[in-house]
Amino acid sequence: MQLTPIDLFARGVRLLPDGRVFDEQRRMSGDIDGWTMATFHVETDAEAHGDHWEIHPHGQELVAVLAGGIRMYLRPETPGGEEDSVTVGPGETYIVPQNRWHRIELDEPTDLMSVTLRRGTRLTPRAE
Repeated sequence: MQLTPIDLFARGVRLLPDGRVFDEQRRMSGDIDGWTMATFHVETDAEAHGDHWEIHPHGQELVAVLAGGIRMYLRPETPGGEEDSVTVGPGETYIVPQNRWHRIELDEPTDLMSVTLRRGTRLTPRAE
């Protein structure tokens, strides 16, 4: 039994379908089993990969703002369409639909928590 708290800003937590939960070195990509929970302090859009679109083909993503504020953008589903956006503030969460390209821009330095299935996650640069 672990008697030491886990620093969520330094490590990730993995939740497996069989009920096991454990901490691990944070990984941003790779085909790993189970849900990954990660917490980040970000001060710039670049630290929140604001210049890239991200997609999770195997599950939704829960993005929670612990402190600060963000704008979550969803890429248009049809060429030439408008981006959808939602503002998320402290103590609020947004659930990104499965298989939907998304990105984040900060309103201020922010503490974020995300929970998602990382398997198959992809990033692509945002075209200006």
